[in-house]
Amino acid sequence: MFPRPIEKASPAAQIAYKAALPVALILWLLPLLGVAVTSVRPASDLAQGNYFGMPSTIALRNYIDIFLNTPMASYIRNSFIVTIPTVIGAVALSCLTGFALAVYRFKANLLVFFMFVAGNFVPFQILMVPVRDLTVQTGLYNTYWGLVLFHVAFQTGFCTLFMRNFIRALPFELIESARVEGVSEWKIFLHIVLPLMRPAIAALSVLIFTFIWNEYFWATVLTQGPAVQPVTAGLFSLNGQWIAQWHLVSAGSIVAALPPVLMFFLMQRHFIAGLTLGATKG
Repeated sequence: MFPRPIEKASPAAQIAYKAALPVALILWLLPLLGVAVTSVRPASDLAQGNYFGMPSTIALRNYIDIFLNTPMASYIRNSFIVTIPTVIGAVALSCLTGFALAVYRFKANLLVFFMFVAGNFVPFQILMVPVRDLTVQTGLYNTYWGLVLFHVAFQTGFCTLFMRNFIRALPFELIESARVEGVSEWKIFLHIVLPLMRPAIAALSVLIFTFIWNEYFWATVLTQGPAVQPVTAGLFSLNGQWIAQWHLVSAGSIVAALPPVLMFFLMQRHFIAGLTLGATKG
C-alpha cells in the first residue's frame, strides 16, 4: 500500500533517485527564481528585451515603488481583512461541527458528514454565476463580508472533515468520565476536547490562511477595484494600460508571498504536530 523507503531500494534505484532529485528541485524552483530575479530587474532591461539574462543593475527600488506608486499596501490590508476572519470563522465552526459528528451518534450522522465532504468535490467554476448573482442581490458584492462569508461557507466542509477525524482519534474515555461526573456537554467541549485540539487548530489555521491568502478566482469574481480587492487580484492591476510592468508585478508577488511563509515558519512546530498526531500508535 505504501511505497518502500528509498534506502531499501536497489542500488540502481537509489542512484537514479539521487540524480533525479536535484533536477526536480531545479525545475520546481526555476519559476520562483525567475520571479525573484525579475523583481530586482530595472524597467529598462525589460524594455530592451532582457527577460532572462542577468539584470544590468540590482533595482531594489522596485520594492519601494510598489508601495509608493501602486495601491499595494491597500491590497495587502484587504487580504488580511478577508483572510483573518475567514480563518477564525471556518476553524471555529469546524470545531463545533467536528465535535458533534465525532462524539454524538445519531441516525443522520454519516449523511450530514457526507454532505460536508461532498461540497469539496463541486467544481467551483460552475458556481461562479449563481454566487455572483447572490452577492449582487444581497448587497454583498464588492464587500469584505461577501468574500468572508463565502469563504467560510466553502472552507467549513474541508475543516469539518479534518476536525472530525482528529477528534475521533482522541481517547473517548475522557469524555465518558466527564459525563459520569455530571459535566455538561458544553464544558466537556471547552475544557476537555478543545485543549486537546490545539495542534489540529494550529495546523488547520495555517492551511486555511494559505488557501484564502493565495485564492485568486473568487477574488476577481466577487470584487471590483482596489477598495476591496485582495492582493492576488490586485497584482494584475499593477500592469499599466499600455505597458506590462512585470518588474513591479514580480516584486509585488514576492511581498505577497511573505505573510503565509512567515506564518508557516512561526507555526511550524504546531503545524507538523497537528498533521502527524495520531499517525502512529504506541
